[in-house]
Amino acid sequence: MRAIFRRVGTASGIALAFAAPAYAQAFADLKSSAVNYSIANAEPRLTCDALATTFKDKDLVTIRTTAVAATASAPAHCRVSGVLAPEIGFEVNLPAKWNERLYMIGNGGLAGEQPDDQGRAGQRATALANAFVMVSTDTGHNATKEPPGAFALRNPATAIDYAYRAVHVTAITAKRIANAYYAKPVSKAYWNSCSNGGRQGLIEAQRFPDDFDGIVANAPWVDQTGFTIGAIWNQRALAEGPATLLDKIKLVTERAMAKCDKIDGLADGLIDDPRKCDFDPAKDVPELTPGEVATLKKIYGGVTSNGKPFFPGYMVGSENNGGWMGAIVPRQAGQKAADFALAEATMRYLVFTPPKPDWDYESFNFDKDVTLLDRWGQKANAKNPDLSAFRKHGGKLVMTYGWADQILQPMMGVAYYESAVAKNGPKTGEFFRLFMVPGMAHCAGGVGPDQNDAVSAVIDWVEKGKAPDSMVAKKIVGGQTTRSRPLCPYPQVARYKGQGSVDDAANFSCVAP
Repeated sequence: MRAIFRRVGTASGIALAFAAPAYAQAFADLKSSAVNYSIANAEPRLTCDALATTFKDKDLVTIRTTAVAATASAPAHCRVSGVLAPEIGFEVNLPAKWNERLYMIGNGGLAGEQPDDQGRAGQRATALANAFVMVSTDTGHNATKEPPGAFALRNPATAIDYAYRAVHVTAITAKRIANAYYAKPVSKAYWNSCSNGGRQGLIEAQRFPDDFDGIVANAPWVDQTGFTIGAIWNQRALAEGPATLLDKIKLVTERAMAKCDKIDGLADGLIDDPRKCDFDPAKDVPELTPGEVATLKKIYGGVTSNGKPFFPGYMVGSENNGGWMGAIVPRQAGQKAADFALAEATMRYLVFTPPKPDWDYESFNFDKDVTLLDRWGQKANAKNPDLSAFRKHGGKLVMTYGWADQILQPMMGVAYYESAVAKNGPKTGEFFRLFMVPGMAHCAGGVGPDQNDAVSAVIDWVEKGKAPDSMVAKKIVGGQTTRSRPLCPYPQVARYKGQGSVDDAANFSCVAP
């Protein structure tokens, strides 16, 4: 049985699984926003060609500009692309009519995406259609040209750029480019991204608090090294457990939903807060063998080290609708699950100096080896709860997390928010709010309403002082909204008022848990 999980090859799904910079519907709530950010009065003071020959910057290695004609999805704009030292690829898109704001998206997984990759081009068009200067970076490498993480083997400096430097340098340069092109400074700068992009957003708030005025960090990869250890833990649990578990995940999901759905007082197919459910695979799914139960409990329970809890596991409900397949559990023999493939690349190329491309996960000792990741964690983890400088800058931070996230453990987000409240005091909600999303998977998907416009919410907060007391999340199928639900500032939760459709957000209110 063990060989089923040992003979694994390169995971083709790793880039897609983590390349989700901004799934939520940015700008969808423009009409109801307190700020009409689509109004654009600023115009260029240079031609696109002239910008390429006149713009100079200390970090600039190469620059080129292209005048792009208007299309059905995006207005005419000047596309600026190039390289910042040493190898940071960047793109800045400057609309012919500008709202004086900057909008930047981040990267999934180990980054390296290119501007025209699937999903990113669409986000670029949407931002330009709303008159923003739109910015992106590959953080210093092209993921299509080398295996995940191998950039650090080729050039160690790119590891630091990936960890934290590239986004900062790109944001500063983009502001200078916009200033040169329009002869006006950027009035407000916004960040919106998910997963690793959420980590990047938190690091910006922690390390470079003046770069952005509003940050949306969706499902942030807060603790990259803790996650890495957790993925190795799950791989070991699956390798040592019975392969028959794969055939019973659907049954486990059904029993978990039956046990947990009604705890919030409403049978609506959503687990409101999985922490409140005492689901026990051994008792609630008696069809499971002791070996299958042991493996499940390791995945749900998370990592232990020296007999103590070390890192959280996945929530009950995250296995829903095949959520674990491909993410935690390989889809078939010979493949790597996305979580483990990412963890393995992180260990091989980023954790060790010099990198160890042949590192084998079976050598990892959970009692002795967890500290091996500390050096890298100091660079890449977004765990610093001190946001005082970001607060002083006037910054606003919105964080979202799906309770059914099958890629990143939701308790990373909850734990970070609670540590930030402890550090920044009882008025933390004046600049930082967390919104947990029942039934939502990683960045999007799952059984719950998974689309929301946190970008408009953070713009209203920054520019009008209108804090998001709730946000409406929607489930959209075939272009139609099939369900909506309010998202509430943690620890508040949405509760049904007792009448009307349970699929309509208007029939719920945010209350203390």
